[in-house]
Amino acid sequence: MSSSSPFSQLLSKRPVAALWGCQLDLGTRSCLVKEDDDFLEHLILLKTVCLGAEAQDELHVVAVNSKNTCGDKPVPIAALRAAVLPMISLKGLELVPPVTFVLQCGAGPVYLSGQHITLEDYAKSKAHEEELSDADVSDEDNDGAP
Repeated sequence: MSSSSPFSQLLSKRPVAALWGCQLDLGTRSCLVKEDDDFLEHLILLKTVCLGAEAQDELHVVAVNSKNTCGDKPVPIAALRAAVLPMISLKGLELVPPVTFVLQCGAGPVYLSGQHITLEDYAKSKAHEEELSDADVSDEDNDGAP
């Protein structure tokens, strides 16, 4: 098996997840999740879209625009109404930054939540962990010196 195969590349990366979320309403109709300038791969995994308790019983439409959506216009991903469907759970919606979430209609508040995944280079991460553990061992050795 070649070392440049997609499978070996996947094994060489370790995912690091952080909780992510934003609120859309009349004052903040859009939310932009930018790419970090760290040369790592980033993904936004959108898990839930839900109306806030203060949301009126009107149609709220949330759309998204990302590197991996087709066209220039935001694509609707949720249409919520307090009395009918106040929340949706999504599975498998992976978005590549930069990602823009837009409240196309409705006053909100609408809450979006999910995970921001960063794929770290496993080899570099492992080497850094070994450096830290070596430093801890040498600190322990120095603690016992007279």
